[in-house]
Amino acid sequence: MPLDRRLTQALPLILIALLAAVLLWLVFIWDPAPPTPGSHAALGLTGTPAGGEFRLHGPDGPVSLTDLRGQVVLLYFGYATCPDVCPTNLALIALALRSLEPAEAAAVQPVFVSVDPERDTPARLAAFTSAFHPRILGLTGSPAEIAAAAAAYGAAYQRTEQPGSALGYVIDHSAYTYLIDPTGRLVATLDHATPAEQIRTQLRELLPSLPAD
Repeated sequence: MPLDRRLTQALPLILIALLAAVLLWLVFIWDPAPPTPGSHAALGLTGTPAGGEFRLHGPDGPVSLTDLRGQVVLLYFGYATCPDVCPTNLALIALALRSLEPAEAAAVQPVFVSVDPERDTPARLAAFTSAFHPRILGLTGSPAEIAAAAAAYGAAYQRTEQPGSALGYVIDHSAYTYLIDPTGRLVATLDHATPAEQIRTQLRELLPSLPAD
């Protein structure tokens, strides 16, 4: 029997043997790494964000979206002990702010809303956000106040217990940045890790015309 014919006849048996070997490896040998303690999952939106008013609390007292009229607002929901997602987005927001002209940056108000009111006091949030940029305003509130603000923007979050970690629990949450124009209208929802250059471009589209020096 010619060699090529023998190979053709044997090929299905070879493929079956390889598939069986892979299945045996998956069942008996493969050991996927467990989740890193302190890590958390990013959630999607709970619906189409509508935007709207919120009333929360900052280091100097109550803050509402109405108080921020006339400024472009970058709104983000997270928490101070977030191990990865929040620092990434805040660092990009800070980089975008630093790339603006001083007068432009002064017309932008980044807002970081904590979804962990049990741990995040106004003072703790102020220390956390100022490590990225002094203009980032940290806000917290009662669970009901935070839930109302999150619902308006479709932001999802849930507590996940992690007994083996130093944190004890993490907050799985969505990781979007909401761009709000000077009239208080939600105009864009930016994905996690949107580049600073793109954030800057979208900010400049909303910034009011500034007088020349």
